[in-house]
Amino acid sequence: MKKTALFGGTFDPVHNGHIKVAEYAAGVIGAEKVIMVPAKRSPHKDSLPFASAQDRMNMISLAIASRDNFDMSDCEMTRPEPSYTLDTIEYFHSSYGSETQLYWLVGADSLKDLTKWHRIRDIMDLCRIAVMFRAGFANPDFSEFARIFGRSYAQKLSESVIQTPLIEISSTDIRKKIASGQSVKKLIHPDVLKYIIEK
Repeated sequence: MKKTALFGGTFDPVHNGHIKVAEYAAGVIGAEKVIMVPAKRSPHKDSLPFASAQDRMNMISLAIASRDNFDMSDCEMTRPEPSYTLDTIEYFHSSYGSETQLYWLVGADSLKDLTKWHRIRDIMDLCRIAVMFRAGFANPDFSEFARIFGRSYAQKLSESVIQTPLIEISSTDIRKKIASGQSVKKLIHPDVLKYIIEK
């Protein structure tokens, strides 16, 4: 069975940490492709991203241009709100069919919000949620999910845990550095930096 990793986020802006973590996770999973899925807005924030939808997609395109195993989808950008992760999973499930195993990459810090996800059991029925946690941090605790979702769903979560390299980069910090005139050339793709400067 083919494997495809879906990586959602606001990517405001996309940075080297996003790419390295997704690439590493895909290697552990054995995924042939990583599809970056920029969100119109963070599902747990009221505010819109700083960069426009088109600018964020343009920057992702620049960051992955030389990587044959990376792609980007605008399905969440073009879908009317509210846009749910389940909608995205169903879209790719219908596109790729049952011969492809889908993985949804999430950071371990997002686990606390998992119980709030729209129809989370349906999501876990259609794909595997791959929980990425950084080296040096404790393994995620799934005992709460066994109580809320049941043991079988908690088991699914625990089977797709990925320990990723420790990369201390955040889009928020990058925006702050740019605003204060600090260099970010080691944190983002040079073409993305050029785009930000020009725009």
